[in-house]
Amino acid sequence: MKQIINIPQGYKYSSLGIIPEDWEVKKIEDIADIDKKSLGSNTPNDYEFDYISISDVDSTDFKIETTKQVFSSAPSRARRIVKQGDILMSTVRPNLQSFTIIKENVKDLIASTGFAVITTKSYSNVFLFNYLFSPSISKQFYQLLVGSNYPAINSSDVKHLRIPFPPLSEQQKIAEILSVWNKAIEQQTKLVGVLIRRKRGLMQQLLTGVLRFSNFTEKWQNKKLGKIFSLITETNDGLAHSIMTISGKYGLLSQEKKFERIIAGDSLNKYILLHENEFAYNKGNSKTYPMGCIYKLEDKKTALVPFVYICFRATMPISTDFYKHYFLNHGLDRQLNRIITSGARGDGLLNVDKKDFLKLNIVLPSFQEQTTIAEILNTADQEIDHGKQKLSLLNTQKRGLMQHLLTGKTRVKI
Repeated sequence: MKQIINIPQGYKYSSLGIIPEDWEVKKIEDIADIDKKSLGSNTPNDYEFDYISISDVDSTDFKIETTKQVFSSAPSRARRIVKQGDILMSTVRPNLQSFTIIKENVKDLIASTGFAVITTKSYSNVFLFNYLFSPSISKQFYQLLVGSNYPAINSSDVKHLRIPFPPLSEQQKIAEILSVWNKAIEQQTKLVGVLIRRKRGLMQQLLTGVLRFSNFTEKWQNKKLGKIFSLITETNDGLAHSIMTISGKYGLLSQEKKFERIIAGDSLNKYILLHENEFAYNKGNSKTYPMGCIYKLEDKKTALVPFVYICFRATMPISTDFYKHYFLNHGLDRQLNRIITSGARGDGLLNVDKKDFLKLNIVLPSFQEQTTIAEILNTADQEIDHGKQKLSLLNTQKRGLMQHLLTGKTRVKI
């Protein structure tokens, strides 16, 4: 039996369903350029740029964090040239919606080839960007990914994605309305920033002993790191473990999420086996951690991490949460700066000898004071997480509004 579709007055049936009569369904290739410019093989080896990988895009607030790269040593994926107004659309796991729009005037910004760089012509880039988060686009992604062994699409697929477009004046009005919601999101983002800065202030005072509580009067000890921790030498035992890496921004995360694939290769059998509450030091420098960063494995029971990391575990009763915060607060940076022998090696890692690392001095408050400080900082983390959850809720509510405005279910007055 043929299904009867009730089309309201002023609307029409299209390949994307029912839309207003004065809207048109267009392919992205009809209204935008895809990957307009890329770095060529003749790019100077010393060309320095800011690089965006897929893991650098926060799909909650659309912010990005870049890393400085030089062409000669940059990832082979670092090729897409990005300009102000461009939309970055992840083509690897596009269902995760790692998309962003470049609002600022940028120079020497290069994106991974895991993105499609969309440059609109005479259409609203804000309208198009917002529509990428619609169920219609998600459905089109699903149809493209069905049966695929690797959850990715290509630039040709992006070109053929279909979008229902209102007249330009209505596109602009919808973008204007959504910008009001964006202000609420921006305010909540700022609040989260305030909470993060407050925590940093607490860390600076509590983890250095500048601020102490009246019930703790015992003098803090200074100990060699090797007196409290020992190196972990166990390697891959052949069992199932998460294969992880360390990001300065996100901590321990799967290699697949960071690099869009497992990069361990043949060296996997030499990877270090890390257990919950054990630490790993990534000697790679970054903007946030120029001396490298140390993270604790928390949400996984076991993980395999690169053998070039310095991994260690406690050999005495301590609060691992206290030392988690201590290391994240750059507690070892000054000393690391002294023992790093000659900048970065050819593989980008800092030259830090394990024996010298174990000789670094760290503070040792009483176990009770460690625990108290850790509880305060963990509470600060919880407040930050709560702020981020509220931010996520605002984004969810905005997307509900988008679903009405970007499909024409609710019309705006021009």
